Order: sequence, then structure tokens, then C-alpha cells
Amino acid sequence: MPQPRVRMTHSQRHEQLIEVAQVLFAEKGLEGTSVEEIAASAGVSKPVVYEHFNGKEGLYDVVVDRCATALQTTISTSLANSLGSREHIEKGTLALLDFIEDHPDAFRIISRDSMAVSPGVAYATILSAIASKVEDQLAAEFTQRGYDPETAPLYAQMLVGLVALAGQWWVDNRENQDFTRAMVAAHLVNLTWYGLRGMKPNPQLHTLEMQ
Repeated sequence: MPQPRVRMTHSQRHEQLIEVAQVLFAEKGLEGTSVEEIAASAGVSKPVVYEHFNGKEGLYDVVVDRCATALQTTISTSLANSLGSREHIEKGTLALLDFIEDHPDAFRIISRDSMAVSPGVAYATILSAIASKVEDQLAAEFTQRGYDPETAPLYAQMLVGLVALAGQWWVDNRENQDFTRAMVAAHLVNLTWYGLRGMKPNPQLHTLEMQ
């Protein structure tokens, strides 16, 4: 629905276009959103969008970068104040689910098609950065338990990937499910933490042993 044009300063209009575009990109994706729609939703003409962002791709880059920065900040802040591996897992999981619940549009954008236009802030890149923050904690835990600390980066990627995929499933299905944020977090921690606790120092594949 086109909005009546409101007089704004340059910076106010800039921010308004970003907010309007974020809603449209979350709903329709980059390819499904046109400059005309963005302009109409903001109550401006097409040239105003080009003046601020040089087109919808430039605007999309700004939106993705902001969403990605917000997600990284949310999780990094949470992990910085945690002590111990279990608390790392719990706080990291809750931080991601909090972000999904509080900023569903932002999460849809960075988890869907950001890779195509902004590979530097693609979801996989963000997750790898988060996993790297957990590696040292896992390596110390592995050393204490007699596991190979060199495998900590692999396990960090697996843990973060598990939580991230479950988070994507939750944001797409929560309207049809009775799972609250706390319930999803509890089940994720149940699998990841007790999976770690039950690991073997030298895992083997049973199928290969039988061949």
C-alpha cells in the first residue's frame, strides 16, 4: 500500500528506505522485490531510491550487512559472558533463537539468499565466525576429557550448524508448532550437550568395520 510522502531529512529518508526494504526483502526476496515497490511503500519516487542506494542491489547489500552485524553482535555478546562449555551452548542457542523471535525479517534475509549478492556476510560465513569463537572452549574441554583437541574446530562447526538449521526450521514452522523458544533451546541443548558427554575418544564407523 503506497504511503503518503512525508518530508524527511536525508538521513531520516535513508533509514526509512532501509526499514521498508527489509520488510519487503524478507517477504519476497531480492528477485521478487522491485524498486517500484520499495519506492511506493516508502511514499517516494524511484529516483529517490537510486539517489540513496544506486538501486535495489545496493539497498539490499546495506540491509543484509545490518542484519548480519546485528546477529553477530547478539551471539558474540552472549558468548562473551558465559563460563564453561554447557553455558556456551545454552547461551549461544538462546541468543540465536532470541534473534529469530525478535527479528524474524532480518533472520529470513540473511539465512535465505544473502549468499548470492553479499557472500561476505552470507549466513554460512556468519556461522563459521561464531563457531570460531567456541573452538578454544571446546579444545580445552576435549583436552581435559582425553579427546583430541585438534578436532575442536570440526565439532564447533557441527554444533553451530545443528543449532542454526534447527533455528531455520523453527522460524519457518513455529506458527504450526507448539514449540516455544525455551523448549526449542532445551531440546537443542539436550542433544548437543549429552551428545558431547557421551562421545568416544576414538570414534569408528560400524558400517566400515563390517566390510
